[in-house]
Amino acid sequence: MAKEYKITSSRLKELETELNYLKTTREKEVAEQIKEARSFGDLSENSEYDEAKNEQAKLYGRIAEIENVLQNAVIIEENDQLAGIVSLGCTLKVRDLDTNEVEIYAIVGSQEADPMLGRISDDSPFGRGALGKTVGDTIEVEVPAGMIRYEILGVEK
Repeated sequence: MAKEYKITSSRLKELETELNYLKTTREKEVAEQIKEARSFGDLSENSEYDEAKNEQAKLYGRIAEIENVLQNAVIIEENDQLAGIVSLGCTLKVRDLDTNEVEIYAIVGSQEADPMLGRISDDSPFGRGALGKTVGDTIEVEVPAGMIRYEILGVEK
């Protein structure tokens, strides 16, 4: 069974736009690079040709990856979620119980996760621990350094 990718409708549009760009504009650019590199002569010692072929392989790999995500996408609908309960697509405000630092995280699907921007995957230990919780609940996350505990201060859709 194929893995389901939970994504928002805006992320779906981004992926569709990227796929269109890769299949039209970028594919033509790479084909032109290969054509130009072939004109340099002997392919066995032609680094430009090797580089262009590597770029083509990356391009086709990315196209296949996006197509797989689009085929197995499950769109996150905000109206499917109950207010006040941590679920996919919501933003939560938490307080680290050890340091008293307050942080804000968005719970997203794995395709949209970017921890540096506060976008945490629902498949991560923090995401799994937060799902289904409400304001006032505690999230416990096992990390290499031990257990980190957060109190949920707010949940928004």
